[in-house]
Amino acid sequence: MFNKLKQFKDLRSQAKTMQDTLSQETISIEKKGVKITMDGNMDVKSISTPEGLTGDKLNSALKEAINEAIKKTQRLMAQKMQEMGGFPGMN
Repeated sequence: MFNKLKQFKDLRSQAKTMQDTLSQETISIEKKGVKITMDGNMDVKSISTPEGLTGDKLNSALKEAINEAIKKTQRLMAQKMQEMGGFPGMN
């Protein structure tokens, strides 16, 4: 039982280390003039939109930029996880 608790504690420690590492990474995406900056934990840090882009065009550009930023962040997360050796027991 204590062995399982130690494994759980180690896993939590690795997850915290991963979260801290990812918070230092940033990605930026630009789609149709919309710029999104997001950190490795998928927290949006900034959004800028061009003047004149309104309504449906703005909504469409925002969705595309956010979706691409999320995909790029997920790839970054997977890469960092591999670099750190992954999580034991999650294979």
